[in-house]
Amino acid sequence: MEIPTGIIPAIRRMKHFEKGLETKSDWIIILDTRLSQLRHLVKYCKQANKKILIHFDLIKGLKSDEYGLEFLIHEIKPDGILSTRGNIIELSKKNKLLAIQRIFLLDSLALEQNLKQIKRVQPDFIEVMPGLMTDVLKQIQAKTDIPIIVGGLVTTKKEVELALDAGAVGVSTSHVDLWQI
Repeated sequence: MEIPTGIIPAIRRMKHFEKGLETKSDWIIILDTRLSQLRHLVKYCKQANKKILIHFDLIKGLKSDEYGLEFLIHEIKPDGILSTRGNIIELSKKNKLLAIQRIFLLDSLALEQNLKQIKRVQPDFIEVMPGLMTDVLKQIQAKTDIPIIVGGLVTTKKEVELALDAGAVGVSTSHVDLWQI
C-alpha cells in the first residue's frame, strides 16, 4: 500500500484546488465539500496523477453512515478516507480503502479514549490534531505502531520539521504557502 508522506495538501476552499494539483505531493485531501462536486474533484485528481483522500465526515449532502460510505466507494472511488468514526474506518478497511482515523486531542481523557478506539478498529494511519504535540506523537506511536499524520495548527516550516522529527510520516495542511516545502 502506498502511503501518504511529507506535506499533504488539504483542500478546504475550492479556490486552492488547482494549486493542490500543482504540488509535488502524490496525495490530496478534500476536506469540506459538497457531494455534487466530489465526482469531478476525483476525476481531476486522477488526471493529475494524484491520489485522493476524502474527509468523509465533512461531505455536505452525504449522510455519514455505512450507506453513504457505500455510495462513496462505488460511485466516487477515492483512494482513501479520513474519519473520526470507528465504524467508518472499519468499513473502509473491509472495502480496501486507505483508512485514516482522525483524532482530536483535547486532554488526557480524549487521548485515552482515542487510543482504545484505535486499538479496536486498527486504522491504516492516524491523523493527530492538533499536530504540534511532539511528546504525545511519540507516545501514540509507541502504543499503536501505526503511522501518524499530523494536522491542525501547523502553520510554519519549522512546525512541519518538528512534527516530522517527532515521528510523523506526513503533515496535512490547508496552508497553501506550506505546500511547496
